[in-house]
Amino acid sequence: MSVVMLNVKTAADIKSTNLNLQADAVIVGSGAGGAVMAYELAAAGKSVILLEAGPYVPSSQFNETFPDMLELLYEDKGNQATKQGDLLVLQGRCLGGSTVVNGCVTFRVPDFILQQWSAEFGLSNLSSESLAPYFEKVEKNLSIHTNGPHEINENSRKLQTGAERLGWSVKPLKRNIKDCGLTGHCLSGCKTDRKQSMLVTYLPWACHYGASIYTDTFATRILTDNGRATGIEAEIRDPQSGKAVAKMTVRAKVVVAAAGAVQTPLLFLRSGLANGSGQVGKNFACHPSTMIVAEFDGEVFTWRGAMLGVYVDEFEHPDKGGFVLEGGGAGPIELGMSTEPGTGAAYLDFMSRSKNYASCVSLIHDHNVGQVSLVDGKKQIDYAVADSDFPAMKAAFKAAARIYFAAGAKRVFLPTVDKRVIESEAEIDAVIDAIENNPFALRMVSYHPQGTMRMGADPAKSVVGPYGETHDVQALYVSDASLFPTSIIVNPQESVYAISNYIADHIIEDKKGYFT
Repeated sequence: MSVVMLNVKTAADIKSTNLNLQADAVIVGSGAGGAVMAYELAAAGKSVILLEAGPYVPSSQFNETFPDMLELLYEDKGNQATKQGDLLVLQGRCLGGSTVVNGCVTFRVPDFILQQWSAEFGLSNLSSESLAPYFEKVEKNLSIHTNGPHEINENSRKLQTGAERLGWSVKPLKRNIKDCGLTGHCLSGCKTDRKQSMLVTYLPWACHYGASIYTDTFATRILTDNGRATGIEAEIRDPQSGKAVAKMTVRAKVVVAAAGAVQTPLLFLRSGLANGSGQVGKNFACHPSTMIVAEFDGEVFTWRGAMLGVYVDEFEHPDKGGFVLEGGGAGPIELGMSTEPGTGAAYLDFMSRSKNYASCVSLIHDHNVGQVSLVDGKKQIDYAVADSDFPAMKAAFKAAARIYFAAGAKRVFLPTVDKRVIESEAEIDAVIDAIENNPFALRMVSYHPQGTMRMGADPAKSVVGPYGETHDVQALYVSDASLFPTSIIVNPQESVYAISNYIADHIIEDKKGYFT
């Protein structure tokens, strides 16, 4: 289906200063969770209104220039960071959310994670068997497929070659893309609509079944009556000035929060709701990611071809290290930001060899040590890599260095704030062991915020129950990565799609009679 089917009203379309609307369901957020929820409920015959705080940016406005797109498509214009200031938390802030600007990588929740959720949080309903039909459904709907040989560029082949020479498990990644143009501009949005983001799939499909979408619309408060959610209060804001141009009230039989692991808890905190456990905003995790760069004699051109080709899962299980490495490409400027290239002549020398660099990104299974909170009415993300997680970061660096030297690298540049270069395999342990877990020690970024609205069977230890409904407030659901009880170590978008569909089916069953 084409994006022309989108039924979107922006701030520019609003002529009244006060809107009062009604629907069976109101959904906050248009990313992986909200879009799937909107489609499933609308297809089941429910009237749906979806609210998105960000703007509607059609793909015709994507220009494949990353700094421009950071300002246009990302939360806080790409500057959303932790209180500590040493970790960027990148999220989409546009219609379609982070699905518009991610790298297309898809994974099912690993079985060992689901087993942990069952054992520790009472989520026996979320098994690999019960979720399999949902994963299969979204994989079909979003053209999720294993990368073919033409989608594995020279950058990923370096990672693959090194891992194979060491006897380590390495596999092609799966991506939600159709006939990839191999431009490598995934993080700037897909100009040709080949990425199967929510902007070109579930959102227009939801509109086909009658869903209405309002962008530039910031949900300020969840409405309740006698312990049951009854709607949303929101402001429609001019996307340029940020000033409110209209007030909106949406009355609904069911309310679904799907604004992501940062904005969903903030909405609940502003509303003063569903926090009997004291867990709203807590248990934040984010897969703090780094980029390890290696120099080769031959040309690599890491930025050419599919952005992400293969991954090393040899150490995925926490018992083996709790990290994965993904062959992720980057442009010359991004390569210079991922390590310390020096200044002046040193910088020019580093950049002159950029075509010979290969790069991979590390993801760790971090513990849920962070918190999202309101401080004087403003967002605050409090997160620092735990001492218990830092060994996994360093183990990922060591594995990446060994892989690259096995593939024939001349040297490896580490993602540290100070300059640390490994010139030979013999130096790996000594150089990396010397890195200490101090603020601003590493150049980190997160694309995968999660936690903050923990799902679980025990109301004293979690915010939402096994089927996505909050323990404290009836008819109030969460369907985004905030409900993950733990981090899931791999890219989360497919897991959000599937679990949101699972929760949608539960809502549609309507065992509590919310729609009657």
